[in-house]
Amino acid sequence: MRIVIDASPLLVRSAGVKNYLYYWIRSLRELAGEDAVRTFPLNFRLGPLDHEDSIAGRLATALGLARLHAANHYRLPVVDGPGSPATVFHASWLLHRRPRRTRLTATLYDLTCWLMPELHTPANVAAARSFADHMLRCADALIAISRHTRDDAVRILGLKSERIEVIWPGVAEEFFDVAREEISRVRERYRLRLPYVLFVGTIEPRKNVARLLEAWEAIRAELRASYELILAGPAGWVDAAQLARLRRSQKGVRYLGYVPESDLPGLTAGATLFAYPSLYEGFGLPVAQAMAAGVPVLTSDVSSLPEIGGEAVMLADPASVSELRTALERLLESESLRHRLAVMGRRRAEAFRWERAARESLKFFERVSGQ
Repeated sequence: MRIVIDASPLLVRSAGVKNYLYYWIRSLRELAGEDAVRTFPLNFRLGPLDHEDSIAGRLATALGLARLHAANHYRLPVVDGPGSPATVFHASWLLHRRPRRTRLTATLYDLTCWLMPELHTPANVAAARSFADHMLRCADALIAISRHTRDDAVRILGLKSERIEVIWPGVAEEFFDVAREEISRVRERYRLRLPYVLFVGTIEPRKNVARLLEAWEAIRAELRASYELILAGPAGWVDAAQLARLRRSQKGVRYLGYVPESDLPGLTAGATLFAYPSLYEGFGLPVAQAMAAGVPVLTSDVSSLPEIGGEAVMLADPASVSELRTALERLLESESLRHRLAVMGRRRAEAFRWERAARESLKFFERVSGQ
């Protein structure tokens, strides 16, 4: 069996999908070997993960994107022509034409472009619907990154549940055992002098950063004086006023912008509390990362987040500023509650190991290929 995975998102600026593909491909190759798990549009080795840039060199990136363009816009056998190594081809959202001679699979991440189109750019919505029409509906089988995503796909896209297997993604190993020296290094690099509440994610409407800021400003003054609210993540499709508000130096709130992958474990593990009031998540990787790092989590009571956090997180209504404020105050005031959630979170995060996800994925591909 030979698996070819469309890794074109690794060649462009991307966040969650890029993270998933990078660690998933790496873990699959560690178990099955590089010859058994190849990548499209070029078969390349994985360099360091950079969400803001391609993980390949300039020449490889240019050649890969040119091949992707040829596959999308010309009727050439680019994906599965003569000599194609694929037994199963796993598509990603940048590819618009399905292969004709191999089994087709894909990953379902979330259905926000159908449920909350107003929180996305029109181009993103159009791309998601095109991918559903040309790939998801005709795939031989699909992977969903959570039970909630599978159920949404069945309800909204009319896909058959038996064609969809739920395989939770993993968390990078670096989050599970962060050394004190690494926490100190990151605190020094970003001048983190006070204890801090942390948010990590792309700054976009779905992440609900505006309500998090309102809730933070509403907590009692003595708490705000003792902690900072730290926000880390690249600017996405956010309105200019909100971005300007984040970038202004306001007392007790700091926006770090994009933080390199190598700094995230130390930044996460050093937090007193992780706050993630997203309006919708297909999985919620930052929540799983925080749990793995032993940090108590406040997150939303919607979409997949209760599924991923279980009883190891505090849940709140993301649409309610007062509920978010109350939860923040409760957690910051109670060290025993934070400790209990941190211990439970570490145990919960053991379910999100990439080795487990890769083993389940290889079994999935074996079933699809009939081997």
